[in-house]
Amino acid sequence: MALEAFEKIDVMELAAKKTLNIDFDCSQKTAVSLFTGAGGLDLGLEMAGFIPVLCVEVDNDARKTLLLNRPKWRLSRPGDIHHLTPAELIKQVSLKPRQLTLLSGGPPCQPFSKSAYWLTGDSGRLRDPRARTLNAYLDVVEKLLPHVLIFENVLGFSYNGKEEGLNLLEFGLRAINRRNNSNYVARICKIDAADYGVPQHRDRIFLIASIDGDAFNIPPATHGKRNGGEEYLTAWDAIGQLYEDEWPDKLAPTGKWAALLQSIPEGRNYLWHTPRNVQYGGVPLFGWRTRYWSFLLKLSKNKPSWTIQAAPGPATGPFHWQNRLLSIEELSRLQTFPFSFRFSGSRRSVQRQIGNAVPSALAEFLGLEIRRQILKEPIHRDLQLLPKRMRSVCPDPEPIAPVPRQYLSLIDNHADHPGTGLGPAAVRRQSTDVLR
Repeated sequence: MALEAFEKIDVMELAAKKTLNIDFDCSQKTAVSLFTGAGGLDLGLEMAGFIPVLCVEVDNDARKTLLLNRPKWRLSRPGDIHHLTPAELIKQVSLKPRQLTLLSGGPPCQPFSKSAYWLTGDSGRLRDPRARTLNAYLDVVEKLLPHVLIFENVLGFSYNGKEEGLNLLEFGLRAINRRNNSNYVARICKIDAADYGVPQHRDRIFLIASIDGDAFNIPPATHGKRNGGEEYLTAWDAIGQLYEDEWPDKLAPTGKWAALLQSIPEGRNYLWHTPRNVQYGGVPLFGWRTRYWSFLLKLSKNKPSWTIQAAPGPATGPFHWQNRLLSIEELSRLQTFPFSFRFSGSRRSVQRQIGNAVPSALAEFLGLEIRRQILKEPIHRDLQLLPKRMRSVCPDPEPIAPVPRQYLSLIDNHADHPGTGLGPAAVRRQSTDVLR
């Protein structure tokens, strides 16, 4: 098993070694990154030919990761976008308004998280203080007036009829257009990363706009038989080369449900152990859809990974088909970070950095499409950050074990979840509202 890619470095020491006064050639395809994180989006855009000239990121471990891997990338000071005025940002980037090629950013997704909606029946959305980052993003757009902007967020940003975040961005862009004689028109793309070759199902929203109003249309999916494309790249394609019979103890699952993993087949989750699957070999331990989808979710070798989580609980997947946690290197490859990429921080911090990132290969794809469609460049090449296929040597699924004895007392004819807004959490919330 490859060593975990943790690094401990001093941010200020590395930053002091950097050249702080850099002259940029304005004819180059320059990029400024907001909410950079570990740089998943930026690495893909870099591979597509864009040159990062400033990264705005507040998390200390993520800043260390960026300095460790891309010491020539300039980090803003301060890293908190709420303490970095647009005027100071434009001074640090050394570009005038309308000179920047591309502004990218994926603000914190928690205010619009579908996970939060499932757990509580709603999420903070614009009431959440973290949603202030939308206005911060718009402030930078107006100050820099980039040729192209790209905004990324979770599918819940426009979920279940709640589009106030999207409406805020579109309203803000129209206001910027009135004040600056620009023509930003939001093109909304809902993308599953696996449809474009990433070995991971990951649904996200991308808003792309150009200052001249140029259209951007997401091309037809390149992967997935249902899309008429080639077969999906799989978890085995991404991490099969790292396969070992033994793994470090620190990757062993923990918590109340850890021992139950061995009784769930590859590619399945807790739903295997519900009354609906008894005829196939499951044991009725839970009700249908009474838990969140990622509960006890395992990878399948011959399918793309499920979405990598940023802050998983002890029973939150995806887990490896060997009934263990994924290593940092495996997580990194499923997100299509470059093979040489290293991370700084604790396991929890690195998982957050990886889980919050845009898959780099998807960012590369979008960067190339922006060059083709908006910058009008004749770019035609394969993606460099996708893993190579290993399908011919993919092993058979792992055998499953019987349900351990400590869970047998849960066997019952469990009822299905009653439906949205009717579950126990929703009932408790409604009772609380009545008391208020």
